[in-house]
Amino acid sequence: MRKSRIALLACTLAAVTLTVPTPASAEPAVTVTVNARAGLESAGDAAIGVNHAVWDSQLGTDAVADLMKNAGVQTMRYPGGSYSDIYHWETHTAPGGYVAPDTDFDTFMGGVQRAGAQAMVIANYGTGTPEEAAGWVRYANIEKSYGVKYWEIGNELYGNGHYGANWEADDHADKSPAGYATVAKQYAEAMKAVDPTIKIGIVLTTPGNWPDGIVGSGDAGTWNQVVLSIAGPSVDFAILHWYPGGSSSAEALSKTAQVTDAVWLARRQIDRYAGKNLGIALTEINTGYGQNTQPGALFAADAYASLIAAGVFNIDWWNVHNGIGTVSTVGGHTDYGDFGLLSSGTCTADGSVCEPALNTPFAPYFGLAMTSRFVKAGDQLIRAGASDPAIRAHAARRANGDLAVLLVNTDEAASKQVSLNYAGYSPAATAQVHTFGNGDTAITTGTGSATSVTLAPNSLTTLVLRPAAASTRPATPGRPVASAVTATSSTLTWPAGAAGLKYEIHRQLGTISEQWGETTGTTFTVHNLTPGTRYTANIIARDGSGRVSWASPPVTFQTGTPTAAPCAVTLTDASNWGNGYVGSIDITNTGANPVDTWTLAFSWPTAWQQLGSGWNGTWTQTGSSVTVSNADFNKVIAPGATVNVGYVGNYQGPNILPPLFKLNGNLCTTR
Repeated sequence: MRKSRIALLACTLAAVTLTVPTPASAEPAVTVTVNARAGLESAGDAAIGVNHAVWDSQLGTDAVADLMKNAGVQTMRYPGGSYSDIYHWETHTAPGGYVAPDTDFDTFMGGVQRAGAQAMVIANYGTGTPEEAAGWVRYANIEKSYGVKYWEIGNELYGNGHYGANWEADDHADKSPAGYATVAKQYAEAMKAVDPTIKIGIVLTTPGNWPDGIVGSGDAGTWNQVVLSIAGPSVDFAILHWYPGGSSSAEALSKTAQVTDAVWLARRQIDRYAGKNLGIALTEINTGYGQNTQPGALFAADAYASLIAAGVFNIDWWNVHNGIGTVSTVGGHTDYGDFGLLSSGTCTADGSVCEPALNTPFAPYFGLAMTSRFVKAGDQLIRAGASDPAIRAHAARRANGDLAVLLVNTDEAASKQVSLNYAGYSPAATAQVHTFGNGDTAITTGTGSATSVTLAPNSLTTLVLRPAAASTRPATPGRPVASAVTATSSTLTWPAGAAGLKYEIHRQLGTISEQWGETTGTTFTVHNLTPGTRYTANIIARDGSGRVSWASPPVTFQTGTPTAAPCAVTLTDASNWGNGYVGSIDITNTGANPVDTWTLAFSWPTAWQQLGSGWNGTWTQTGSSVTVSNADFNKVIAPGATVNVGYVGNYQGPNILPPLFKLNGNLCTTR
């Protein structure tokens, strides 16, 4: 758009903690825990990406390609955001927009190849045709043998005026989600007829971001519901964009906490409406504060690592070049309000402030470069966390036995002394250490301790560790699948490995793993779970010699509510406007006796949800807990009868509806 045998494994951590003496006046050491038994998702070969635009005259130059290669960029997106829906590849024109010289598709691909990257190409949906898109695939992959794998169908088409806001070109008479999905399916069919090996992506709205949740006039559901239902079975991945905003460094950097829930909601929508497993690509992202200074670098590294851990296979920073905006001072350095990774060398309109020389890297460039030092294609992210909320910790294990730890110190004023603990991994004493501090113009690489490090204020640090001793592990088990999920149980099943293995089933509790049990088979039923709760679990294989594998990819599932209860609750998102909604709650007495005087209680699932107002009862919120008590006219609920209450819920992130309700302390069935 924009230019659980139950054992807390943390109690048996490998003995690698180093006690670091500190002066009496110093802050206590921060403890970072890395749990190699708690596996997350793995990085692919397209994870670290950037956007290019045809109005950028530097798009295909050797200088830019070399800078992208040096940063470890794996993917380059073309031809540029909303320009994609006015750009015609064959004539290299964009009616109504500016196209810079030497930015045609072949020039772009030359830069991609020089950088050792791959392309993400956006077919023109807004003013193009399926035939034009198929022609582009033919030219790219049949005639020129470029091997372009990833293709998007349009850009942000929900911004075509259907919901009111109109920034995206769309010449189609039907601008509804059904209109887009129907034609996008035609695009996918035409393009795959030319090259069946390509992967096609369709435009979705990001959970918690406008117009997510809104049902337009005449639509059968939200944009995502309709698009996934119609086009989902014909494509390969879903496209999200994320500009989380923020008016300060602290606010902007807090937004990465939304990643896990946003991706989880997107996957639930995909599973429900597309009926197949689609990949997720976040093809535009930028920070809301400090676009050219250290907050931008910290946001970039933290966001990319969080998104990869959640299973997003491609993340593309907006943009390589963009141009000067509102100038300010951030953290003692000039921020040009430029959404580019590299300087455009431009000045303000009055000439009072000019950017550095053309192609000078801004701080977020080094955020991407640090991410590429932290995680490589094929690496599996694992759980990591810190005792100080100012420290963001990420970790990844590599096939060769190495481990990498990325530490983000978001404290703008204080250094942090960090002590590192490792569960399921014993590192050698020394580590390679990469650092990038506030105002730095390069990443510094040196050698340090594997168990202790000092983090400068507002800094990025990556430790790359070797194992203390070479070891042979059993093969990593395949991803488990959850089935027969009830309010209190779930059955996990996974592919069989070599003969003679035992399998441990582990639940992730932050950086702690709880062993649910073990078996020599490939299925395990977990009991005594908590209703309405999200669980993430891994499988670890153990051979006869006691050697253990790396953790499997994770499975995440949510338990339901009791099927037999004295009450039932139905919550409906009755009307949504993108950052708030009307919640309509039907409370049904499913018991044999009248309920005389009642209170319904629930809790918000996230920290960014709150009660705005309510009706048909007395509403209160304390912390994340919400209650509504009866009014005089609805204090008695007869057996089989239903009363309705409602509220306005406000949110500033993924809007996960409350899963559990209690009536007078009794857990209800959620329908």
